[in-house]
Amino acid sequence: MTDSLAHLVDELARTAPGLRIETGAGGTGAYAYDASNYRVPPQAVAFPRSADDVCAVLRACREAGVPLTARGGGTSMAGNAVGPGVVLDFSRHMNRILDIDQEARTARVEAGVVLDALQSATGPYGLAFGPDPSSHSRCTLGGMIGNDACGNRSVRHGRTSSHIEALEIVTADGVRAIADHNGLHPVDPDAAEHISRLEQDIRSLIADNLAPIRTELGRIPRQVSGYHLHRLLPENGFDMARALVGSEGTCAVVTAATVRLVATAPATALLTLGYDDVVDAAEDVPEILRWTPTAVEGMDEAIVATMRARRGPDSVTGLPEGRAWLYVELDGDDEAAVNNRASELLDVLKARGRMTGGRVVESAAERRSLWRVREDGAGLAARLVDGGESWPGWEDAAVAPEQLAAYLRDFRRLLTTHGLTGVLYGHFGAGCVHVRIDFDLATDTGRAATRRFLSEAAALVVEHGGTLSGEHGDGRARGELLEVMYSHQMIRTFAAFKETFDPQGLLNPGVIVDPAPLDADLALHTPSVVLPVETLFSFPHDEDGFEGAVRRCVGVGRCRSDAGGVMCPSYRATGEENHSTRGRARLLQEMVRVGTVQDGWRSTEVKDALDLCLSCKACSSDCPVGVDMATYKAEFLHHHYKGRLRPRSHYSLGWLPLTSALAGYAARPVNALLRGPVGRALARLGGVTTKRRIPAFASRRALRKTLRATKTGEPPRALLFVDSFTRAFRPEVAGATSRVLADAGIPCTAKDDLCCGLTWVSTGQLSVARRIMARTVARLDDGDDRPIIVAEPSCAAALKRDVPELLGTRAAQRVADRVHTLTGALTDLAAPDWTPPDLPDNVVLQTHCHEYATFTGRRPRDLLRRLGVRKVDEAEGCCGLAGNFGFEEQHYDTSMAVADLALKPRLDAIDEAARSVVVADGFSCATQIDHLAGDRDIRALHLAELLDPAADRSDQPGETS
Repeated sequence: MTDSLAHLVDELARTAPGLRIETGAGGTGAYAYDASNYRVPPQAVAFPRSADDVCAVLRACREAGVPLTARGGGTSMAGNAVGPGVVLDFSRHMNRILDIDQEARTARVEAGVVLDALQSATGPYGLAFGPDPSSHSRCTLGGMIGNDACGNRSVRHGRTSSHIEALEIVTADGVRAIADHNGLHPVDPDAAEHISRLEQDIRSLIADNLAPIRTELGRIPRQVSGYHLHRLLPENGFDMARALVGSEGTCAVVTAATVRLVATAPATALLTLGYDDVVDAAEDVPEILRWTPTAVEGMDEAIVATMRARRGPDSVTGLPEGRAWLYVELDGDDEAAVNNRASELLDVLKARGRMTGGRVVESAAERRSLWRVREDGAGLAARLVDGGESWPGWEDAAVAPEQLAAYLRDFRRLLTTHGLTGVLYGHFGAGCVHVRIDFDLATDTGRAATRRFLSEAAALVVEHGGTLSGEHGDGRARGELLEVMYSHQMIRTFAAFKETFDPQGLLNPGVIVDPAPLDADLALHTPSVVLPVETLFSFPHDEDGFEGAVRRCVGVGRCRSDAGGVMCPSYRATGEENHSTRGRARLLQEMVRVGTVQDGWRSTEVKDALDLCLSCKACSSDCPVGVDMATYKAEFLHHHYKGRLRPRSHYSLGWLPLTSALAGYAARPVNALLRGPVGRALARLGGVTTKRRIPAFASRRALRKTLRATKTGEPPRALLFVDSFTRAFRPEVAGATSRVLADAGIPCTAKDDLCCGLTWVSTGQLSVARRIMARTVARLDDGDDRPIIVAEPSCAAALKRDVPELLGTRAAQRVADRVHTLTGALTDLAAPDWTPPDLPDNVVLQTHCHEYATFTGRRPRDLLRRLGVRKVDEAEGCCGLAGNFGFEEQHYDTSMAVADLALKPRLDAIDEAARSVVVADGFSCATQIDHLAGDRDIRALHLAELLDPAADRSDQPGETS
């Protein structure tokens, strides 16, 4: 720790005793990155709880000469949220909605409030915050204010600056003030003279530079680059609040804001329009704008192809034929009238002759699917189907909408000239184009070529009357290029504006004013030392193996969402960056690069970050770039404990398939033993929590009996893989599965003496796992090509994905290609005329995370609906038990906190009198449900038990409410 940092920490211990501040590699490593190309390790990360904490940090930084960077969700693509001194993370604690005034249509919020949280709070009033960036599920209002963010519906609602009534700020010297439409006002009367002098200096600066401010700023709707000094012109009323929006934390730190809200429309309609080319799409934009749409969004085919490859072909529906598309949203007070306008617009565009097709999307599910594709554009474009990587840097230029087609035509020509490929998407209705480009940022030659391209791209957009940034800000990516866009006098005026607020230059240095070189501090700059990486997993989808796999994370931060999708349960439970998929991936990147993490595979910082990862695998599906943290964790644990004593639970739970098989030969005495004091002592000895009841082991005889009873005499069409969990704890599921398959026209024969190796994988015992898997593959790859059906989703996922990626053989892949869950088998293999037994009207469903992640497009929810269940109330998210995780003593509390997110509320809402049916295929999920139910009469059925033709339905629940 440097002397200045030590002094700062000591000072904060005195002036802000409740403030948490992290200085170690484990606490700062993840904050070296945002969603940009840059890596700037901070000296410390602070987590303020109040404006007073912020004042204390700023005063301490000023005294110690340490720079400071404010940060919200960390999703900035231009390098606006990384800095070399102290990073202030507002998202952790300063995330409260302080007031909603329905009559005035305003809300007062702290800087760390996530946009979706504000929208959820204002929605019941029929109100919303107008700007809606694609990162709305994790971006904060403070970050939106810093960048002057816009979003998909900016055609209607414009930029964040247009919706700001007042900002509560802390100046560089630690003084609180309010910036509003009439200037600056002190919070503390003792600071009145200081704030008055600051305001007067700004007024003088504006008066001395009226001509360039009037002629160079505010020319087009999306002109975000530089400072918004035109808001301070006399004719604009010296609007200091809106002048500070878009200043990227370089002039003051925003702690709270009063924002204006807009009324939500009762009805909307969505058009999807197909084109051969994005330029053709851009040509239609001026005509579309005449119809006053709320959104006009564009994207090219690469994004759609990547989404379908990652989430299944059915993940994107509702698009007409084409290689580029526009989404056009219209709104109004009446649904029929809005749909009529949409149809009329479609007819007009068809007559123009540029489209390949178009349609009005009527299905709400299709609309959600389509918007998800657009919102995940940045991540989907980062790692494409062919494995190619693309990067931001020139991802945010904007022109006037009527110039868009011409600009795109010239821009693509520029890409071709430089031998580059760009994936295009963005807010076409506002003239703002997002593009990720396959820059080579890892070599000196590539970086030099990138610099040349960016310089020419800046000149090109200025030639078209545009701006370097349309909503992401200048940051480290474009600050150096502002001289291409603005006159020398304007650049000097920007510098003077910052200096007036921040004379020491401590606030977010290197951004906008006195900018760092655009090719400095690049994360991909070849490090002096690279950790040798020899892994057991093959990482077949990543050219650079483990290093390339962890590099998948580009920081878009969908894992920090607290709604939608399944990842990341530990982040949702704790709110800590290091417990997000992104935080863990960034620390792994630091480990590989030998950056802030110096100990390689032995790193305690990385181990601690991975400790609360539930290995749910949801990130491998929900993350737009396909980060698979469960696999990375398994690989890390293998190396971390190689040659060393492991945690006790790795032995007691990791070797469960073996111990449970032995217990099956003496199930009754073993169960009796485990129910008493000896069982509790053994649990403590094995690192297993005593707060859960240990599941009872089934006898081997019970399994043989249930399988004998299901033999039909028909030639088997499939192989039933009886996994270790089903074999050891619920053999009745094997019997039910066999009967359901036979009833559906898929008679099967059972294999009940093999193991997928999952528990050894999840505990990082990969050498053992490989031996187990190799034996299993040898037995299954015997020339038989029948489908392999697995009742336990986690074991099915292990056979489908872990086995081929760990063994890396053709035989393993052949086996994987045959694997189905029961849901998948009934969806793809069942006889066309199969009719299941009568089903309940309502089902509460806990989908297994591994099934959700690995078998995309084959979800129990969809199957149940097709089979006639009227209402499926799905607990979307991890149950919290997650295999060994929730049984481990140190993880019990986190396990229960995860259950509180989705599963427990569903169970609590069950009306016992109605006897609702609960379905959970995963053994872990069913065990967690049993634990949560306590004394209530709730038991989770496996899907096979629900569909079992031999089940006793005399007490079948009827219609539930």
